[in-house]
Amino acid sequence: MKSNGVALISGGSRGLGLAMVTSLLEHGYRVATFSRRPGEAIERLKEKHGERFSFFEGDMSDQASLGSVVKRVEKDCGPIDVLINNAGIATDGVLATMQPGQIEQVIAVNLTGTLLLTRLVVRQMVVRSRGSIINISSIIGLRGYAGLAAYSATKAGLDGMTRGLARELGPRNIRVNSIAPGYLETEMTHGLGDTQRNQIVRRTPLGRLGTPDDVVGAVHFLLSPAAGFITGQVLTIDGGITC
Repeated sequence: MKSNGVALISGGSRGLGLAMVTSLLEHGYRVATFSRRPGEAIERLKEKHGERFSFFEGDMSDQASLGSVVKRVEKDCGPIDVLINNAGIATDGVLATMQPGQIEQVIAVNLTGTLLLTRLVVRQMVVRSRGSIINISSIIGLRGYAGLAAYSATKAGLDGMTRGLARELGPRNIRVNSIAPGYLETEMTHGLGDTQRNQIVRRTPLGRLGTPDDVVGAVHFLLSPAAGFITGQVLTIDGGITC
């Protein structure tokens, strides 16, 4: 299979990240991903795709760890053509009663870590004058949600990063966009009670929660030549709940 290039996806061992890893492998990319620990699906992907798939252990809140991951990806896989900033954590809690350490951890992983990882990857993209970056933000960053103020702040920050970097990197032929998913059927929503889930479904014009596949299609579009003149945008995929 002809390679479409090298893609690095943070937090690709489960949920939406795993869906993106799997789909990009199936569409001819050489894919690398990292997280703090491998999920059950990682070994299956290694067996199926061999050298076209690489997994590394890495910590988004550790600058040295991020540097090590990027060096290993560039050494083992080659220059990175696509960066998908997907890794993130959410901590529920009223801001007034949250511990400072909890707030700092959400910011360190979701925002600071993403900025540092992107800084490392874009260096080679700038040298080569090519690349595409997709930041996975959230409708929570667009509209907010009670109990998720810190998470909301980090996701809104990612969208600001997208707009700033699009202007900064556009002259070097590097596109930067965000995807803001709504409520998806992933591990992050499995903790919702039936009442919360039903409320979300009722408020969603399309009448259901989203799936990772609903987002994956948008990823392929933004990476395709059809999106060659799209940069600095936030594409919302939420079944209409924010309309």
